[in-house]
Amino acid sequence: MNRRHFLHQSTLAAATLASTSFTSSALASSQPTARKFTMSLDPGAIGVKVDQTQLIDYAAKFDFEAVTPYPDFLAKLTENEANKLLEEMQQKKIVWGVAGLPVEFRQDENTLREGLRKLPTLAKGLQQANVTRVSTWVMPTHAELNYLKNFRQHAERLREVATILADHNLRFGLEYVGPTTLRNAKKYAFVHTLEETQALIEEIGQNNVGVVLDSFHWFTAEEDVKDILTLSNGDVVAADLNDAHAGRSAVEQIDGQRELPMATGLIDTQAFLDALVTIGFDGPVRAEPFNQKLRDMPDDKAVSSTAKAMKKAFSLVS
Repeated sequence: MNRRHFLHQSTLAAATLASTSFTSSALASSQPTARKFTMSLDPGAIGVKVDQTQLIDYAAKFDFEAVTPYPDFLAKLTENEANKLLEEMQQKKIVWGVAGLPVEFRQDENTLREGLRKLPTLAKGLQQANVTRVSTWVMPTHAELNYLKNFRQHAERLREVATILADHNLRFGLEYVGPTTLRNAKKYAFVHTLEETQALIEEIGQNNVGVVLDSFHWFTAEEDVKDILTLSNGDVVAADLNDAHAGRSAVEQIDGQRELPMATGLIDTQAFLDALVTIGFDGPVRAEPFNQKLRDMPDDKAVSSTAKAMKKAFSLVS
């Protein structure tokens, strides 16, 4: 399916869905009652600096169900060490979330090549430890490349990444970044919506590539439930749950200033999670608030506060 056909089909689907009104209550009444996604702990997003085993211990202590895998750590484990780690995780009822992509593809060609050179070893370590998901984000702006040139560069570079990850049975998620304030920070705007991300994925042309949904970017891109309901479980690699800064409209939000889930109520957490339940999403859901107050807390307090917010949100669908 070429890109023109893809966009045509997407337009038809959106037009069909637009004829139906979806509210949180209506969606909740028709959806399955049980969630399949996991509450995942991502330490970097909340300013917590711990190693992989400490992260697993924190997750167990505060009732998280999944943790972010560390590619560098897992790549150094022997097969026996990886199996032992998996046994410990099973005992603590912890599974893997989604790993961050260990390749810097946004800079110069030499930096990209160095990352791609190391990626097979890191991907092999993830595969050995039974990790199945990797994600990255797409910057919605560029100082020098216009939209088309940037689109082509992203497709070419991410295709190479996706191919290596596919060789190791790893799904690859792309997160679009919605805030208008960030998109306008440099000369050229770039991908910042779900529809554009789907077009980029279609251009990459690898079956293991999907999207990362973030409630903050969903809100700032001014999308709604209908957009999520165009997806299936197989389209979504991971999801992030946040709230928006009080006193700002969707177009005024700043990417690095978010809140923990349900902190302000600006984002319709119920609708977002209900939609994930409806499409049968079975991957990790992380809090990614990039909140300075949270980052300034001691590690225990930051994890505890995040767990409390996530549990409150998950109670809406659990």
